Amino acid sequence: MSTENILQISDFNVDFWVDGEWYPAVIDMNLELAAGKVTAIVGESGSGKSTTAMGLMSLLASNARMNGSVKVKGEEMLAAKSSVLHRYRGREVAYIFQEPMTALNPLFTIGYQIVETLRNHFDMGPKEAHTRAIELLTLVDLPDPEQSIFKYPHQLSGGQRQRAMIAQALACDPALLVADEPTTALDVTVQAEILDLMRGLKDKLNSAILLITHDMGVVADMADEILVMKDGFTVEHGTADQIFNRPQHPYTQQLLAAVPKLGSSVKRALPYKESAKPSPVMKLTDVTIEYPKRGRQPAFVAVKNFNLEIYPGEIVGLVGESGSGKTTVGRASIGLLPIKSGRIEIVGKDISHASQKDLFSIRRHTGIVFQDPASSLNPRLPIGESIGEPIFLAKIAKGAELARMIEDLLDQVELPRSYRNRYPHELSGGQRQRVGIARALALTPDLLIADEPTSALDVSVQARFLDLLQELQEKLHFACLFISHDLAVVDILAHRIAVMQDGLLVEEGDRDQILLSPKNDYTRRLISAVPVPDPAEQRKRREARLALKK
Repeated sequence: MSTENILQISDFNVDFWVDGEWYPAVIDMNLELAAGKVTAIVGESGSGKSTTAMGLMSLLASNARMNGSVKVKGEEMLAAKSSVLHRYRGREVAYIFQEPMTALNPLFTIGYQIVETLRNHFDMGPKEAHTRAIELLTLVDLPDPEQSIFKYPHQLSGGQRQRAMIAQALACDPALLVADEPTTALDVTVQAEILDLMRGLKDKLNSAILLITHDMGVVADMADEILVMKDGFTVEHGTADQIFNRPQHPYTQQLLAAVPKLGSSVKRALPYKESAKPSPVMKLTDVTIEYPKRGRQPAFVAVKNFNLEIYPGEIVGLVGESGSGKTTVGRASIGLLPIKSGRIEIVGKDISHASQKDLFSIRRHTGIVFQDPASSLNPRLPIGESIGEPIFLAKIAKGAELARMIEDLLDQVELPRSYRNRYPHELSGGQRQRVGIARALALTPDLLIADEPTSALDVSVQARFLDLLQELQEKLHFACLFISHDLAVVDILAHRIAVMQDGLLVEEGDRDQILLSPKNDYTRRLISAVPVPDPAEQRKRREARLALKK
């Protein structure tokens, strides 16, 4: 196996021209990445990780300038002609982007997009490319690839879209794979399979991988070397063993201390006595949800005979694989999806087959925080207007009173009041997610649905976000359905945990029952697949998991 350097970065700088001034984003970066090796770049949101990744192939916005040197297989990229960059993009350097919904073209099926990549770089006919696309979708474990190849991105779950994008990235067997948060939207079992897939690509093709992630468990599982960034600077660079076990820089130590560890949290007491249970805020009884037939796609039952209750002041964690029906349950619970059968009650009112007029009044009691704050906030509205819109539409306040309520909500989520005039693209991912919470809490709801609210956040921002959510929940006493694939996060927040598989509720109980003594085999598989932020321990867990498969 060749150990030549696939990537060489020397004195690399990136600046952005904003409001008549150059702002540095990456400062004097140096990095060498050999074939068959994995280097992870970690750091807070805004530290320059993704800017570095995008700059390698000149994919940054027009207000960026770069200097220094970036060589891929000995070829200089910063001064390369567009024809050279076109040849290298996809063929030699492939990207897995953080947000598949914005990276995939919504107008074309995922099969078309993979076929286009293959035919763009290889002399391949349509039938051959179609067959290869199915092979790639099978490789990344997308369900029913022969049918999924005809689906559009919006018809897939978040994890399934991520797998489709990974299939597209792997299509040309690249020499360098730049993976920017490749497992953000994936549940732990699929994440483990994707990491095995990337590791197999590295070993089989001797590819180099530049991994950008906030998940230190993924870093421990994959990385040979780690580069830690803060405010555009490289503050520490060393082997995985050095960084995890002997970190030198205070920021690295702080970053590792913020990583949630499964089973290390203090058990949260229920906010009510079992002997005197209050009325549930949300009650689902034998709920079945079906997506109707559309074109070639047959009708699909996403949730079957689902039962769940959530009480005032309680947080229930809903976990399971991508496509298990978690988000479907969350959306149906506030009337965003119709149900086929069963009964849904919110604050004592049946919304199973409610009219739009009835739902309008019920939604004053509910709020939702979506997985992707970038696409759930209106890009044309300042965040102050986005936060105040529910209050205005509910005719609670307007004018000066509305402005005061917006400022109070910004205070609650610890954002400066001056941010009310900023637009979503001017905020970091963590800040946008705080705006999403402020908007969801605008009407002081009895029930909050939080759908993967921490999936796009780095560990230090995530830790502050979870503290904030706990403080708000204890202060406002709302019930919360917290949907997540991150069991360590659910461990911190939840009073009870419900586990879903293939649309069914397979297990439910308090934190200790589910995490320490699970009864269901599927729950045990979920827990065994959780990566831990310790390279040696993670290697043992991976070997044990692989041994179980054989």
